[in-house]
Amino acid sequence: MSKPVYVTQPYLPPLQEFIPYLEEIWGSKVLTNSGPVHQQLEKALCEYLGVEHIALFTNGTIALVTALQALRVTGEVMTTPYSFVATSHSLLWNGIKPVFVDVDPNTLNLDPAKLEAAVTPQTTAIMPVHCYGHPCDVEAIRRIADNYNLKVIYDAAHAFGVEDATGSILRHGDLSVLSFHATKVFNTFEGGAIVCPDAKTKQHIDRLKNFGFVDELTVVAVGINGKMSEFNAALGLLQLKYNDQALARRKEIDVAYRKRLEGVRGIRCLNDAGEKIANYSYFPIFVGADYPISRDDLYQKLKAKSIHTRRYFYPLISDFPMYRGLPSARSENLPVATAAAREILCLPIYPDLEMSVVEEITQFIAAQ
Repeated sequence: MSKPVYVTQPYLPPLQEFIPYLEEIWGSKVLTNSGPVHQQLEKALCEYLGVEHIALFTNGTIALVTALQALRVTGEVMTTPYSFVATSHSLLWNGIKPVFVDVDPNTLNLDPAKLEAAVTPQTTAIMPVHCYGHPCDVEAIRRIADNYNLKVIYDAAHAFGVEDATGSILRHGDLSVLSFHATKVFNTFEGGAIVCPDAKTKQHIDRLKNFGFVDELTVVAVGINGKMSEFNAALGLLQLKYNDQALARRKEIDVAYRKRLEGVRGIRCLNDAGEKIANYSYFPIFVGADYPISRDDLYQKLKAKSIHTRRYFYPLISDFPMYRGLPSARSENLPVATAAAREILCLPIYPDLEMSVVEEITQFIAAQ
């Protein structure tokens, strides 16, 4: 390659279009604390995503930590080992014990049948992840939560703009948490959000992310500083203008990969999970035993060509030292997640990726 190709690259709108937003911030001298641009972005996101209430955050991890605080979750929480570590780290930061549950082989989301079997008297909540932006089985999870009186907090970091048959996937559960990190399909440099079911919950969360303040004299909770700045919010407003265009380009790349990899022995593409609208946030493939070389060998060979893929999610969260001692972290309890982590490889996908590069990547994979 003439220059390195990375698994993702942030979409950035034209710089000249960002300047007026900066001038507005300079003029107002309001840089943070739920300023006018912040409020504009909250309103715009509600309209774009089809939700009623959203609370912006400095990043998705602080949003996860705060969501658990807002619902007063304690005890044990069932979650997936097949995710980025922020999912379970948010539990440990709240003094909560993660209980890892295996995933479905077709979606790599939490397997509802395994969830029900993992419920204990100490279980208080479920934290599923819409892995790669593909929706969990939200109805099955809801039924389990209702049966055992459990809270549900969705880590929806991958699921911006995703819809099922009835609307936004973010409407499900007690809360849904988004990430607007630079690697995500919609970014605000760094950022995140909690989708709230009602105005009262949003008010509580807004107070928690601002140290627990109600006004300058009144503190009602042990809050944290999780506020999004005006600069991040300004980029978000501009990004929304181009988001449909960016998602359309991601879809084109997804289609191209699938067409070119069809029939390559030992390579399997992960299918969708029945979503009505997808966001094509990742392009994972399984490198199976009948492929001529191992997944790790393919990873290294592509890297030698300056094509940087990622083994998302390897190792499993449950393999890291702060988790591996948990009974639920044993690999024999997580056979599907363990197998997937050994085979998965995420190929580059982002709006500026050229089709000639997609062609080169797929030809290289097919030629091994």
